[in-house]
Amino acid sequence: MAQALDIERWNLECEYNNMDHRTDLNGTDRLIVRRGQPFSISLYLRSGTYQPGLSSLECVAETGPQPSEQYGTRASFGLSANIDTSRWSAAVTSPPGDMVALSICSAPDAPIGRYTLTLGRSGRIEFILLFNPWCPGDSVYMDNQQSLAEYVLSQDGIIFQGSHGHPIPTPWNFGQFESGILDICLRVLDMNPKCLNNPGKDCSGRRNPIYVSRVLSAMVNCNDDRGVLLGKWTDGYEGGVSPMFWRGSVEILRNWNTQACQPVRYGQCWVFAAVACSISRALGIPCRVVTNYLSAHDTNSNLVIETYIDENGDLIRSREMIWNYHCWVESWMTRPDLKPDFNGWQASDPTPQEKSEGVYCCGPVPVKAIKEGELTFKYDAPFVFAEVNADVASFMKKKDGNISKVNYTTTVGQKISTKSVGSDAREDITHLYKYPEGSDEEREAFRKANHQNKLLQQQQNQGLHVAIKVTSDMKKGCDFDVYAVVTNNTQSEKKCRLVFGSCAVSYNGFLGGNCGFKDLLNVELSPGGERRVPLRLNYSKYGGLITEDNLIRLAALLLDYSTKEMILTVRNIVLENPEIKVRILGEPKENRKLAAEITLQNPLPEPLENCCFSIEGANLTGGCVISEKLGSPVGPGEDAKVKIYFTPTHFGLRKLVVDFDSNKLCHVKGYRNVIIGK
Repeated sequence: MAQALDIERWNLECEYNNMDHRTDLNGTDRLIVRRGQPFSISLYLRSGTYQPGLSSLECVAETGPQPSEQYGTRASFGLSANIDTSRWSAAVTSPPGDMVALSICSAPDAPIGRYTLTLGRSGRIEFILLFNPWCPGDSVYMDNQQSLAEYVLSQDGIIFQGSHGHPIPTPWNFGQFESGILDICLRVLDMNPKCLNNPGKDCSGRRNPIYVSRVLSAMVNCNDDRGVLLGKWTDGYEGGVSPMFWRGSVEILRNWNTQACQPVRYGQCWVFAAVACSISRALGIPCRVVTNYLSAHDTNSNLVIETYIDENGDLIRSREMIWNYHCWVESWMTRPDLKPDFNGWQASDPTPQEKSEGVYCCGPVPVKAIKEGELTFKYDAPFVFAEVNADVASFMKKKDGNISKVNYTTTVGQKISTKSVGSDAREDITHLYKYPEGSDEEREAFRKANHQNKLLQQQQNQGLHVAIKVTSDMKKGCDFDVYAVVTNNTQSEKKCRLVFGSCAVSYNGFLGGNCGFKDLLNVELSPGGERRVPLRLNYSKYGGLITEDNLIRLAALLLDYSTKEMILTVRNIVLENPEIKVRILGEPKENRKLAAEITLQNPLPEPLENCCFSIEGANLTGGCVISEKLGSPVGPGEDAKVKIYFTPTHFGLRKLVVDFDSNKLCHVKGYRNVIIGK
């Protein structure tokens, strides 16, 4: 008869197991393991010894408040001769004796979360179970070590902002292994309405990364729930901070946790996406932030963005907009709910834009489904397809109420970007979302998506053409020229009116004040002729108007007097912030105090006041933000300079993220990669 093991005490071997399961950056004071991979614990017996074939041990693993075998949140298993990695199993790996080395393996599709494991009558241990992208049986399995190092283990990254003509890399501290962050990520799952309504079913759903990433896309915003961030795009940031303030996700998640799950104020698209990326990586789902330049927000799913301008070429605000850029996340997983070939990167968007199944969330949808025009595929394919493919129809609303069509060409969905694996370079992933323009495959995708406008598009007017040209020296604080270039490709003389204007604009298309304007009533062009019209942009005018996005919208509107045809060209330019220079003083080693000497030259023709530098970095600044204020103003052309001390805690390549803030230059970002030795 089998003899139950009489356990007196145990050792969870946290240091060994957590290192083996690549969770040791969370700390080694408790057991954190990944599913489908064995872990070993040591059992010390009160009496008797372990005898192969004679000794028995009943094990019960449970998660969630209502564990049940039916929901897959409870598993009972005994000792086997060998570990079976396809299901919950346990096997002894030590010779007979009073110390038993017990190897335990969870099922590769077990729900993630907090577990209790009961061992016989006297043993009860606790551990956290995560997704395992290193396990071939897990639905988030990724077969590339460099990609895993980037998309799961890397605690910092680059998010691309700026404009499609000038993508600007912005550093971000994801910090998914910083102290307490994993617990906060699990709390985000626990606070979701599905869990509050039916915790047993929700915990069962956590076996499925499709379910988890959809929950996250709803919970990172707070529109329907006690989510993490409140979005704000207009009228100042009273009661919170500008989205530009944040340097990483750690402070945001900790603030949400300590203020009783009240939303953190404020976020915009890159902040929502970055926080979703931090939580996904913490839970073990490979994840990356992507930026789509000239991103369409299509509210009525007709794949056409209708924009209206006034007689000066200024945009009239509407719900349908072209955002200068928009960020979302991609997560890596299989899609057994869809036909084959749609595994891999799935797009989901935590920025609250439109409701999906009654909730502000979006995705996950296979990136390949967007490329192929498969708009019936779950979830929210039409919205994401429109973000990268919508057509733009432009109309002028005249003072007398008449509306007329304007010739306007712009390509929505350009330079779709993410950080490269293993480097800070920009990787262009547009080809994953769309076929080459004009190709047969593109036409087939549009046909499937019923994108009639693109299929019917005629050749644009070849007669008159207007383009906007810029120079390379568009730095914040400088005066510079931009140019409207009008070309007459017809055989006859042309008389035209040119309205060339500029105004401040936010990254999601909100227009601000006028930065410079010209209205030429009599532009004459001979056949084949060209006219170049400069517009001077002075800091004295634009300096007080532009937002923290540093964007100016240039619009050139050409009216052909003979045909009454109107041609519009728009270009958003981004003004360059000054560079932040970071010098590391001392030899970077684990647990050794270092100094960063940080410098920024004031590029403005006026003094900077209330200057403050802040730094943070995973395993560099102890999970905190370290700030240093300057005591006096910094005059034009002078350097703002500080020395900030910090103590790295882990070896390896780390990113020190720097933020400079003042009264006139707000939240300028910079970074320095630091290699920490042992």
